[in-house]
Amino acid sequence: MSLHWALICHGLITLTIVVSFLCGQWPIFQGTPISSIHRFLTFGAYQYFLRFIGAVFGDRGTNLILSVEYYCCDRPNPILQLIYLAIIGTTYYIIVKTSFSYIPGYYLSEVHRYASFLAVAVGILLFLVTSFSDPGTVKADNVSRYLSAYPYDNIIYTEKECPTYLLDRSTAAYAIDVLLALIITVDG
Repeated sequence: MSLHWALICHGLITLTIVVSFLCGQWPIFQGTPISSIHRFLTFGAYQYFLRFIGAVFGDRGTNLILSVEYYCCDRPNPILQLIYLAIIGTTYYIIVKTSFSYIPGYYLSEVHRYASFLAVAVGILLFLVTSFSDPGTVKADNVSRYLSAYPYDNIIYTEKECPTYLLDRSTAAYAIDVLLALIITVDG
């Protein structure tokens, strides 16, 4: 019987965390524990981590963490793309080694071997096309076009000002200090 209660508690905790992540900034949750959990999970935990690193290692430790954050999150680099390709390749290799011995089988025809390869190849092709395509740039003369194309919903996307160029960022623009312009991305 205790297993049932453990599963119920686990489900409630998981549901609370998911709702906090997805809906914690909604106006209906302002001033509630959901809003507090959302604030802690999205901002507070990282701030406490930085304070802890600063207390233990001083300014050198904090600057190290901030430089890693800048390298990984605030400027273009191929590390995440290489990690993604490594995950796709490793997963496909494991599936080929473990599951292809069962194809063809009673429920699967030989077509599934080729269909899986085709699906992975199309996925990698689309990934490469998006990786090497120009996302566009936002400059002072065309920022109004982007702001009208991507209106703020004030739920997920809120109006922000780019600290580098002092422009209002649209929901599709993120400030990256490259060639005196903003690079368009979809992460807001």
